[in-house]
Amino acid sequence: MLSRLSALAVITAFGASPALAQSCGGSFSSFVDGLKNEAVQRGHEPETVDRFFANARKDAAVLKADRAQGVFQLPFVDFSRRLISQNRINKGRAMGQKYASIFAKIENKYGVSRGVLLAFWAFETDYGTFQGDFNTANALMTLAHDCRRPELFLPQIFAALELFGKGNFDPTRTTGAWAGEIGMVQMLPADILENGIDGDGDGHVSLKTSAPDALLSGGKMLSALGWRKGEPWLQEVTMPKNFDWSKTGLNHSASAHDWQNMGVQARGGQLVDGLPSSIILPQGRKGPAFLAYPNFRVYFEWNQSFTYVLTAAYFANRLEGARVYNAGTPDTGLSGVQMKSLQKKLAARGYDVGKVDGILGAKTRSAVQDLQTKMGLPADAWPTPSLLGKL
Repeated sequence: MLSRLSALAVITAFGASPALAQSCGGSFSSFVDGLKNEAVQRGHEPETVDRFFANARKDAAVLKADRAQGVFQLPFVDFSRRLISQNRINKGRAMGQKYASIFAKIENKYGVSRGVLLAFWAFETDYGTFQGDFNTANALMTLAHDCRRPELFLPQIFAALELFGKGNFDPTRTTGAWAGEIGMVQMLPADILENGIDGDGDGHVSLKTSAPDALLSGGKMLSALGWRKGEPWLQEVTMPKNFDWSKTGLNHSASAHDWQNMGVQARGGQLVDGLPSSIILPQGRKGPAFLAYPNFRVYFEWNQSFTYVLTAAYFANRLEGARVYNAGTPDTGLSGVQMKSLQKKLAARGYDVGKVDGILGAKTRSAVQDLQTKMGLPADAWPTPSLLGKL
């Protein structure tokens, strides 16, 4: 699972803390010694620090998982069909009934609809069934020691240390995902420290064993990330055939009134006026089409994968009664190898595609759309073998 490591969470939780001094790489034992020294400098008791780091180990399986996220190379239709089943829908609705009072509290206090949290709960841990078995402390230390993204993981170690001091983390027994997320909705230590709620009143924030704690904490975090109370997040639409496809994508927005004047219609119901919205074509002009409202962008603070975010947002709608989307007949997309080739060619032309990873992310989509416009092609941001062949 792609980690929800947002800069916002790190800055919010640690803005008043001393600057992180420990550098990555080198001997792992020396790295841990450096962490211990920094923890003491931050004001933690030496005995507490020694107990927290007593069983520190580098976990090779964490690094392997970090480098193997091929599922995000799947196109939206395939990815969503893999993650969404009728059984998962039925279970989600049953969980919505079981914890109706908790969801009502979340909706009233934070404005987050139950479908949104149910979708995250389903995708992250299958409603708490599979929460990950990586030792969280060791996962965080392994990733912080690895020099790819130390600035993201170092703060999480000290957040876990603070949770340990509060009795809400056990460095030897707390387990979770390979990237350090914990509990039913998979929150990072800094997020738990900032947004953790004791929803069942037992005196502890237990996201692994308490659904009320996990759901209320998740709702609070989404609110803190900018969720707008009572507003939609995603809506399926139908598109006219003669549409100017260059107006699609998250970089372009308009009002419902403007979209309607261009021939865009809701596939059931009405477009929501008064809010800026963007048209999303996950697999081009011949595939599914959605209108994304401001709340949709908050999803990217939870997970940075476009395909995951769109699938989670759509599943939230399904859990609240929306029908199955119209898959259409999209043109064949690129394989992972072909996508990497495309990204390299785009980068050679001066486009910023981010990491060459074979994943059709936001930067690659934007580059493809710009290139399609310049080449006089329908600018729907969906790269095909035909487009690759033209380069």
